[in-house]
Amino acid sequence: MQSAQVIVFATPVFLGLIAIEFVVGWRRGRNTYRLADAVNSIGLGMMSQVTGLFTKLAAIGIYTWVYQHAAITQLPTDALWVWGVGLLFYDFCYYWLHRFGHTMALFWAAHSVHHQSEDYNLSTALRQTSSGWIAGWLFYLPMALLGFPPLVFGVVALIDLLYQYWVHTQQIGKLGWFDRWFCSPSNHRVHHAVNAQYLDKNYGGILIIWDRMFGSFIEEDDAEPCVYGTIKPLRSWNPIVANLSFYGEILRDCWHTKSWADKLKRWFASPGWRPADVAAMFPGEPFDLKRQPYELPLTPARQAAALGLFLAAMVGTLVLLWFAHLLGFWQLLAATLGVVGTLWAAGHVCTPSQAATAADARQGTLERA
Repeated sequence: MQSAQVIVFATPVFLGLIAIEFVVGWRRGRNTYRLADAVNSIGLGMMSQVTGLFTKLAAIGIYTWVYQHAAITQLPTDALWVWGVGLLFYDFCYYWLHRFGHTMALFWAAHSVHHQSEDYNLSTALRQTSSGWIAGWLFYLPMALLGFPPLVFGVVALIDLLYQYWVHTQQIGKLGWFDRWFCSPSNHRVHHAVNAQYLDKNYGGILIIWDRMFGSFIEEDDAEPCVYGTIKPLRSWNPIVANLSFYGEILRDCWHTKSWADKLKRWFASPGWRPADVAAMFPGEPFDLKRQPYELPLTPARQAAALGLFLAAMVGTLVLLWFAHLLGFWQLLAATLGVVGTLWAAGHVCTPSQAATAADARQGTLERA
């Protein structure tokens, strides 16, 4: 079975758990969902999967080449310990990729997509980047060099990713001893928070012990509720903008700064660093922890249209993932562009202009009259 087909089988589970979480939150009076945000987050996950039909081949290809030509040994796939150690080693490599994803601008440009939602729920888990392939493969080359077969690498990568789904919820509290060893909802809520004391903490994928070992762990404090999102909020439901926004910020700074050293440094410094001359010309907005989440008023008609486009994109994504291995390049590209275009349209419907908002309001007034 193709890895893309595994996602097709997992999708009903993802959606079923989202439905359960929504009902639980609603009954508790703690609903954590908003339609436009959930559509955007799940849509970005779809976009990641369909674009990954092209990009994952590059990352797996590099891994396979290194394994075949530079590995110091080639471990067997029929030994259980290889799979166990492989999963542990993958999680260790993931910790460092994740940590660099928050501390170096090049990697944050990709990873920031996952953090842009100002809500925190299971749909947030599906909010994935489409550009992580650009440099993320670097962190897994030690596995190839030590001889973990590409099959082992691919399976443990999928396990590590699927595990992290359930920790994106506010409906599960602290879990005692489990929180001390594993990435849990409490630990990962901290990771998504922009509160100063929580910022850039708890990077572990399955195990949280890496954070304890390398000084990046902090416990969730009930007296300091988590505030979610990014320091500079995205304020857009456009999935293409979501993927390209921070790359655009870097490129603008590189264009305007006069220092060639700073042009290079902008990619490899911390995400918040900017060249002094550019920061003086274009100062950033002050950070406000009490800001209101991005939200635009949507009429029932717009909500229905956004939901319809979203469902069409989902059906298209599932069909594409299931039959991708049978399609030629141009068929694959056309189908992928169709899915991305539909997701863009859903985001556009969720972003009414001021004129459209006024027209919707007038229509609502007439209907009530």
